Amino acid sequence: MNGSDGDSLGLYISIPFCRSKCTYCNFASGVYPASDHARYVARLIEDLRAAPAWAEQTGAALPRRVDTVYLGGGTPSLLAPELIARLFSSIRAEFALDPDAEITVECAPGQIGEETLQALAAAGVNRISLGVQSFIDREAAVSGRLHSSAVVISDVARLRAAGIANLSIDLIAGLAGQTFASWQESLAALTGSGVPHASVYMLEVDQDSRLGRELLAHGARYHAELVPTDDAVAQMYSIAIEMFDRAGLDQYEISNFARPGHQSRHNLRYWQRRPYLGLGLDASSMLRESLLKCDDACRVLRTTTTDDLQAYLAGADPVETSWLTPRQQHEEAWFLGLRLNTGVEIAAVEREFGRAIVAPALEAAARLVDAGLLVSDGKTVRLTQRGQLLSNDVFEEFLELDVDLDAATSPKTTAH
Repeated sequence: MNGSDGDSLGLYISIPFCRSKCTYCNFASGVYPASDHARYVARLIEDLRAAPAWAEQTGAALPRRVDTVYLGGGTPSLLAPELIARLFSSIRAEFALDPDAEITVECAPGQIGEETLQALAAAGVNRISLGVQSFIDREAAVSGRLHSSAVVISDVARLRAAGIANLSIDLIAGLAGQTFASWQESLAALTGSGVPHASVYMLEVDQDSRLGRELLAHGARYHAELVPTDDAVAQMYSIAIEMFDRAGLDQYEISNFARPGHQSRHNLRYWQRRPYLGLGLDASSMLRESLLKCDDACRVLRTTTTDDLQAYLAGADPVETSWLTPRQQHEEAWFLGLRLNTGVEIAAVEREFGRAIVAPALEAAARLVDAGLLVSDGKTVRLTQRGQLLSNDVFEEFLELDVDLDAATSPKTTAH
């Protein structure tokens, strides 16, 4: 396992409620009646209380110490202040929350009431991620966002005044109507705001969003005809890297940029394969096998909950539960580790999985270096900028590698 704090846990809590559904959104979120909010939080609290017994029953190690909490969505700030207080009270009752834990809540600009802001601060929230997506008002409106750029700047000031200065802003490259000039205007507004973290995502085209379906069907209701080409979106991504670098926002992951000391500690857990427990709608967990249950080759448990709100409220169990073999863990070590700008440390994966399992991956890496998608100094392997743009193609090369399992040694898994 990359990292040494297997005795700590990250909590991810999904809050799927939105005031409106954005055209590009492919998450399990939506506009639900406010009457569902209290029922949902009650179910989350039940899951928090039941988590230790569930982990023991499944054979997974569930650290009690929590050093990161992340409320994602959806729009968690739509919860009533008393529900926010109740949820965080339950987190602290069931787990040992570190005094310096990173506690992040995703918020939509213009949807953070004053009482809600006070409740977040009182709950110990010390990091806010703002789903801005564009500082250009017409682009935001066409995408279904309900804010203006002026509202974003106002909310940034309000959050800082409330003592929450660790802020992140999300932008999307590829929105309908976006041009190179408007994209650079959004980037300049973000850097000018002085926030210490930024995320840039390239528009995803799939069947899980209204805009994605329209793009695939060549429709026009959601302005699919105004979506930039793939080549233009790739160029926008490159422009973002350059502008952020000049502004002191260093890229540390394919989509994420930060000033020193402001990387997302919670999101790093995902890419470093460190334990986290996901609760709520369509939430994923990654836990390691209890030392009491495993032998030399400890497994990893991955689970995903239902994406059906009513099924979740009715008490549905996780819809996907799987124990990963060492071979599957090795694959993850590559395609998750390569997302980070630091890349994959060859000696570390060889220590964890053994040279026989790693050897085919190094052969694949050598081919990708020749293709200009990876770079290696013999100690680490990293994506090039072109490799970042074609990352899914790169990651596929590390799946289903031809490993000689008879020759492979057992992995040396030491941290849980």
